[in-house]
Amino acid sequence: MFYVYILKDKNNKLYVGYSNDLKRRISEHTRQKVYTSKRMEQPKLIYYEAYNSEVLAKERERKLKQRGSSKKGLLKRLGYK
Repeated sequence: MFYVYILKDKNNKLYVGYSNDLKRRISEHTRQKVYTSKRMEQPKLIYYEAYNSEVLAKERERKLKQRGSSKKGLLKRLGYK
């Protein structure tokens, strides 16, 4: 299984990533073992999606990292502007 996830820190900064082991990856972010999360304060998992294919997970991550309608629509459903 592959996962696309979104983290939010206490300053409302968002991070989008993907992993084949969600628990491990979130633990790494929480312990600031990941370069990007070293700049985040107290990152928390706010959303994830599961995929059977790594290709599909990478494609979804790429679309969410772009400033397009995929990200806007998801953030709207999650209660963000």
